[in-house]
Amino acid sequence: MDRADIPYLSAGDLSRLIEKREVSPVEAAEAYLDRIDDLDFKFNAYLTVCRDLAMDAAREAERAIVAGNHLGPMHGVPVAVKDQFWSKGIRSTGGSRILMDFVPDDDATVIANLKKAGAVLLGKTNVTEFAVTGFTHRFSTPRNPWDLDRYTGGSSGGSGAATGAFMCATSLGEDTGGSIRCPATWCGLVGHRPSWGRVSRYGVMRGVWSMDAVGPISRTVEDAAITLGAIAGQDPKDPYTWDTPVPDYRASLDGDVRGMKVGVISEIMHSDLVEPEVRDVVSQAAAVLRGLGATVEEVSIPLSTAASAVSGTLLGVEPAATHRKWMRERLQDYGHDNRIGLLVGSIMPAQAYYKAQKLRSMVKDQVHAALDTYDVLVLPTSGRPAPEVEDDPVVTSKETSSRLAFLFTRIFNLASAPALSVPCGFTSGGLPIGMQIGGRPFGDDVVLKVAHAYEQATPWHTMRPTHA
Repeated sequence: MDRADIPYLSAGDLSRLIEKREVSPVEAAEAYLDRIDDLDFKFNAYLTVCRDLAMDAAREAERAIVAGNHLGPMHGVPVAVKDQFWSKGIRSTGGSRILMDFVPDDDATVIANLKKAGAVLLGKTNVTEFAVTGFTHRFSTPRNPWDLDRYTGGSSGGSGAATGAFMCATSLGEDTGGSIRCPATWCGLVGHRPSWGRVSRYGVMRGVWSMDAVGPISRTVEDAAITLGAIAGQDPKDPYTWDTPVPDYRASLDGDVRGMKVGVISEIMHSDLVEPEVRDVVSQAAAVLRGLGATVEEVSIPLSTAASAVSGTLLGVEPAATHRKWMRERLQDYGHDNRIGLLVGSIMPAQAYYKAQKLRSMVKDQVHAALDTYDVLVLPTSGRPAPEVEDDPVVTSKETSSRLAFLFTRIFNLASAPALSVPCGFTSGGLPIGMQIGGRPFGDDVVLKVAHAYEQATPWHTMRPTHA
């Protein structure tokens, strides 16, 4: 096939062609690297491109496959990873000027696992500063492939831009409050936040230790499944990973949701934070699941609308503790938005943090109780499409501090549960809308199964962005 067409293949399709030796890993890596050279000036997706290392890895993958040593579905597939993860011998900035020259001596476990699976690392993607702010980018702001004046979403926006603009086959993000699913919904992609403890966080710059989760941002559910399969599993370097078998996530994608029970969270669907156009599109998406044989009905989770406020407290206090030393020594090196957030977090009363933890337990209990009845829960990922890019405000106001209030991702972070955003339509202005599907802890395979059934019954994953 023409090399220029390779980047438009899904990771799953590319994997099958590589295994059959109809496309070589070298051809694939060259195709993506050429596309990055040609287009990334528009998208600001990458902070570091590893051309020489990528080509070395691609040649090694090709030699192994020709010799009959095919390692699995990620072998030879070009990937991008968020610059929040350590990468041995490659600078790892965390999106911060404080670490702009930091080169780790070790790989994050997720990167080591990708290499073990034979994936080809193209480079490190753009990230909001230390991944603890939704909007502040210290080097450049990633641009949305559907509209260059729109956000890609934080904090894994570079991975969203790179994947959405066909500058990698699949990518990794990290999700503390929605930082995988937010870029996914705004860029028309699939983003899966795994169950907490399913994927190692060793070598991942910390946000909130009890909510951080590494997972895929991909173009299809199958791509997300094979990416997750490559990075999941217990890790002795991360004591919070669980010693449970990693299923074959791709094998769960059988398209059969007959008899499954889907609960649509009523408080969020009817919230004033959901624009009517988004509500209609997500309602229609739920109706598709009903048409596929699932039982779909509304379910009440009274504290679901409190999730943003609860996690907001945790996202303020815990990063402030992590960054205490740099805040004392290099406060002015932080972006304005992040600086204000960290300072507020550093003076948050202990009573507020304690109350947030108690409320978190209540939210978690309500989500788990609903999942005792329903196989998955459904809701909009975001109540509105991607907003326009803005500069950090000079003075933080109530309006600017609530720029992420219309994201409904945090409920599953608080519940330590898996959740996925899948494209489900567009606004009248041509911007993507995502449906969020959440499931029981370690029920990632069920979430992927439902998302894949929906995806295959609709055309949204076949749409190409305007500017890609």
